[in-house]
Amino acid sequence: MPENASTKGAFLNAATGNRNHGGNRGSYQDKDKPAQIRFSNISAGKAVADAVRTSLGPKGMDKMIQDGKGDVTITNDGATILKQMQVLHPAAKMVSNTYIVGKEALQLSPWSMLSKSLLLLQVVSQYSSLLSPMSVEAVMKVIDPTTASSVDLRDIKIVKKLGGTIDDCELVEGLVLTQRVANTGVTRVEKAKIGLIQFCLSAPKTDMDNQIVVSDYTQMDRVLREERAYILNLVKQIKKTGCNVLLIQKSILRDALSDLALHFLNKMKIMVIKDIEREDIEFICKTIGTKPVAHIDQFTGDMLGSAELAEEVNLNGSGKLVKITGCASPGKTVTIVVRGSNKLVIEEAERSIHDALCVVRCLVKKRALIAGGGAPEIELALRLNEYSRILSGMESYCVRGYGEALEIIPSTLAENAGLNPISTVTELRNRHAQGEKTAGINVRKGGISNILEELVVQPLLVSISALTLATETVRSILKIDDVVNTR
Repeated sequence: MPENASTKGAFLNAATGNRNHGGNRGSYQDKDKPAQIRFSNISAGKAVADAVRTSLGPKGMDKMIQDGKGDVTITNDGATILKQMQVLHPAAKMVSNTYIVGKEALQLSPWSMLSKSLLLLQVVSQYSSLLSPMSVEAVMKVIDPTTASSVDLRDIKIVKKLGGTIDDCELVEGLVLTQRVANTGVTRVEKAKIGLIQFCLSAPKTDMDNQIVVSDYTQMDRVLREERAYILNLVKQIKKTGCNVLLIQKSILRDALSDLALHFLNKMKIMVIKDIEREDIEFICKTIGTKPVAHIDQFTGDMLGSAELAEEVNLNGSGKLVKITGCASPGKTVTIVVRGSNKLVIEEAERSIHDALCVVRCLVKKRALIAGGGAPEIELALRLNEYSRILSGMESYCVRGYGEALEIIPSTLAENAGLNPISTVTELRNRHAQGEKTAGINVRKGGISNILEELVVQPLLVSISALTLATETVRSILKIDDVVNTR
């Protein structure tokens, strides 16, 4: 019995004694775990990079993404791919989120030439000559080019309408609504006075707990007459202000606009557009100068916006749109109508236009362009390699490794273009060593040339932000030495 007790005590001392004395001599430590965690994180990050690597460049491939509901997306937009990808590894999530946040903060990728080059990456590339000038013009209409330091893309609304082709896309200086006119009797109004209401045009409702019992026809007739008089009074008050176009916010109530109210509005020649989405209210108010009204007593003439023309336009058998143009007090907003034969084409066209808008915004923020085609990355790699030679030890190794990482971009561009990445990068490196700083990969000609003469450029802000975010993410991942799961 004493021997068992002493043996048990020895085990306890070995397991806990050192902790009590502040030492680590007897406790178990897996010295390889931090290195294993780092290698695991690095592998996860490389896996995310490999998932989007083949989409880089004008010759990049598309990805077909199918979500849990069976919906299919075809795109080569890196942020879209990573946003819809099911990433489980925490380090891989960090890389994915950095890519997405970086694109949204920068809203990547200066004018017609640059936005056209980005549109060439997309499914809608054959329409880049139409969409790229449209994107540039849209931005130029919502800013003052001489003084603007940024662009609020919320001032440019993209409206998607199924039907037609991308050739039918157009830029509208005004407001475009996908909702149809509720009363078919009035589909065109000149010198429009536009009101926006957030209340119901129907008979008032009782509380849920109350009941009204109608016992005979006389009482029923009285209820109907009072309902008719109530709605007629509402419509007369609206007409009294001079309003001839009425926008009604979408309501959870089924009869927010009653048939009787619609009949009276039609008689008074007031165009009605109902089911306006709440998130569109701010853009509508800024565009046409109207103010939302929550109660009929607040509906006055000074709450109305004005425009030269409001009309319902037929789209050659593929539906209708409402256009409001010639706004009297425009708030520097425009609308881009995106058309397409199917949902996939429309969504990819929308992403393409959004990216092109972001290209122009990026250049407005920092008005500087540099050569594309992998030229800046190779030049940086060359300079870092020279700098690493004057350093010593681990610093020299890290700087040289950073430079080698930059060479992955031109290598991937060459590989995706069907070129030999090793020979292409080697030749590009030699050309830069000879002083040709603007030598880059010419994807169209399949070789290396002066990329500035080919008018292949990119905003400086894109490269700076990409390098900064990538460096910060790598530093964060390398500092992780353990992964702890919690409940």
